Amino acid sequence: MEHQPRFGPGFVEEHRRRFGARPRSGRQLTYDIAVDDEYAPWRAWLGEQLDLLDAKEAAGFERKVWLDESHWPCIFELATGAALRAVGFTVVYEGEHGALTPDWTVLDADGKPAMFVEVHTDQPARQTFGQIRGWHFLDQLIRKIPVGVVLALAARGNMPPRPPEAGMAKRIARDLRARLLTSPIPPAVIDTHGYRFTVVANRFGPLRSTNGLCAQFASPSGIAGPVDARRLAAAVDAKVSKYADIIDVRDVPFVVAVGAHPFTGLGLTNVDSLLAGEQTMAFQFNLGDTHVGSYQIDLAHPPRWTMPARLSGLLWMSNRYPFGVGGVRLNPGSRRPVPQILIELRRGEVLGEA
Repeated sequence: MEHQPRFGPGFVEEHRRRFGARPRSGRQLTYDIAVDDEYAPWRAWLGEQLDLLDAKEAAGFERKVWLDESHWPCIFELATGAALRAVGFTVVYEGEHGALTPDWTVLDADGKPAMFVEVHTDQPARQTFGQIRGWHFLDQLIRKIPVGVVLALAARGNMPPRPPEAGMAKRIARDLRARLLTSPIPPAVIDTHGYRFTVVANRFGPLRSTNGLCAQFASPSGIAGPVDARRLAAAVDAKVSKYADIIDVRDVPFVVAVGAHPFTGLGLTNVDSLLAGEQTMAFQFNLGDTHVGSYQIDLAHPPRWTMPARLSGLLWMSNRYPFGVGGVRLNPGSRRPVPQILIELRRGEVLGEA
């Protein structure tokens, strides 16, 4: 019997049947990746990686990979295994070493551990996903209003706004529709159900909607705030502490492959800045964000991260398909150097990432 791809046409059809009729607030943010044609290569890659695992391991990934909270951790774990195989390593997923199961164990020619590789994903706060789904639902309602203006929320108080529940969102959309359709000139401000909307304008008048004759909502992104690598560094430190005993007993290199969920805005340059102790700070925000949070830094003593001695280095995993290694950062103070092939890894040279 011909092998059917795990995430091929049959999967897409079933996923659409199960979730396609739900409002955007009621389905995972990964829905488009699961069904849209432009993501077909992405889904094919996922299926190919799962085919390399045993049935139980693959089933575990299939249960988690389309959930918002676990999608990117699954991607980065699979991408790390792919990267290690691509340079010729023999690897085992979650091999048991006493009570511990590193994500990937690299084996030597005798089948003994030659290196341990753990994977960490820098993730936004868990509530972020629900908030984004909520704003998406209101966006879908507003774009049905046949007035080609751009609406945004006005800042109120010192806390970011929370998305309305589905019923409240429908009432808000009805109010906005009534106010916009009954006014010969779009009102500058519309207050409804505790939210204040503004019609975005410049010196030439209201901005035109990218939805043509229908309204556009510049919703809060749900991800506005400082971009900070310290959370990732602390997670790497915790992994080193967790695996310290088997690192010492086996006396092999320990590498952490790190990647960032796109919502965090974190990049390798942020990690490099932290390693160098540079006087830098970064924020991310969109047009619809009314609050971007705060960030405190002592310019005389900016934060700096020193890799722990048991850590041999970091692999930075790209969050763009095909999810290759975007950079390698070795630990100059490591007790155990990584294999030479990892030292030579550079973007595009070995793993074919564009």
